Amino acid sequence: MIATEMKQRPLPHPQLVTNAEMRRAESGAIAAGISAAQLMDAAGAAVAAAIRERFSPRPTIVLCGPGNNGGDGLVVARLLAAAGWPIRLARLGGGSDRPDQSTIDSVACEPGALEGQHLVVDALFGSGLARALDGKAREVVEAIDARGLACVAVDMPSGIDGDTGRVLGAAPHARLTVTFGRRRPGHLLLPGRLHCGEIVLADIGIADSMFGSHPSLNENRPDLWVARYPWPRPEGNKYTRGHAVVVGGTSMTGAARLAAGGALRIGAGLVTIAARPSALPGYAAYRPSILTAALNDASNLEELLSDERKNAVLLGPGNGLDLSTRGRVLVALATRRPCVLDADALSVFEDTPDLLFKSIVGPCILTPHDGEYRRLFQTEGDRLARARAAAAASGAVVLLKGYDTVIAAPDGTAAINTNAPATLATAGAGDVLAGFAVGLLAQGMSAFDAACAATWLHGEAAAEIGPGLIAEDLAESLPATLRRLLPR
Repeated sequence: MIATEMKQRPLPHPQLVTNAEMRRAESGAIAAGISAAQLMDAAGAAVAAAIRERFSPRPTIVLCGPGNNGGDGLVVARLLAAAGWPIRLARLGGGSDRPDQSTIDSVACEPGALEGQHLVVDALFGSGLARALDGKAREVVEAIDARGLACVAVDMPSGIDGDTGRVLGAAPHARLTVTFGRRRPGHLLLPGRLHCGEIVLADIGIADSMFGSHPSLNENRPDLWVARYPWPRPEGNKYTRGHAVVVGGTSMTGAARLAAGGALRIGAGLVTIAARPSALPGYAAYRPSILTAALNDASNLEELLSDERKNAVLLGPGNGLDLSTRGRVLVALATRRPCVLDADALSVFEDTPDLLFKSIVGPCILTPHDGEYRRLFQTEGDRLARARAAAAASGAVVLLKGYDTVIAAPDGTAAINTNAPATLATAGAGDVLAGFAVGLLAQGMSAFDAACAATWLHGEAAAEIGPGLIAEDLAESLPATLRRLLPR
């Protein structure tokens, strides 16, 4: 039970670091004059403070591992005991190498030690675990969830790989995770994110300079791109705000309509749906503010795009898996116009991915879900590694869709999105996202910024709607989301 009502807290630093980068930062801090003991004391104090802020005193067991994470746990135990909490220590093996000055009773780390406890502090291994949990450590970790005990993790729930978010054998589902300096990718990537609960990032005295001045990985949020967001300007007009072209299908017309509505709503000055003449009446009736153009074949698209004012193109939603779709993609890419390739525009290259990749010569965003990813790319591994590998191979910005969407650029710069609710798992939501992205490209955003902004706004608009969301709602919800971002 939470002791007090949660209060609004500042956002944690957006930068994410690997386990190795975190170790280097700690070593740098120690070389600069902060002792390892001081870092441990600061970490333990931060965890104890976060616990006392959220929980009332109750029987609490602190599980201490053999390394620095266990040393943090000893500090937590000492501070909570000094505050009057009933504390039990469970030491794994020899426990931490740090001398234990407390008089708290210590027991072996095994499932029976959890008996009678109401709160578990997991200070076994943290984020640096390199192999699957086994033996007593795994038994205790599995018993935490089996008994339904509230858990607070120090740094990372034990068993979660800090770099990838993978579960290494087993891991508890923490209610709170307190980490230090910078978060790791595993705090945000699935399934690790689902094991962390609330994440608190504590400052323990490691200077920002220890983490480098040009981070290659961040949590995706507005402070990374809002300074370059294309807000309407007093001297602007519909032509200066860009003209997005959405290539529509003949039978599955809903996808292109959703995408075009998204492009228009996010600010493109003009949006044209280009499709076969037989489909145009349906598109023309959709929304008066969206233009239509007849599109018979690839050469027809080339003629349409000869008008340089049509400055961004979306292909794929509802286009069909045939040679005409492939031909149109190649024509659009050859113009070097900023392009978004989604759905069928990706899958149609399943047998010839190299043809697609070598044709990407201008700004381009690929928006695969996991199935479409597997059709084009052979890379295995965690979502971050796969997105980065795909961006490097294709030369495009890759927006790998999911609950933990990753956006990656060819140079390795990447962002992990965290605000997408589960309600986005509905037909057409991806088409709206693609429309948001092409609308931002039409207004002059870079491919990486456009992909990041579109993804975050898509998630935020969905959260604004809540349960019952359907894809048509997303573009209509966007204005309220954008109002909150407007410069004051």
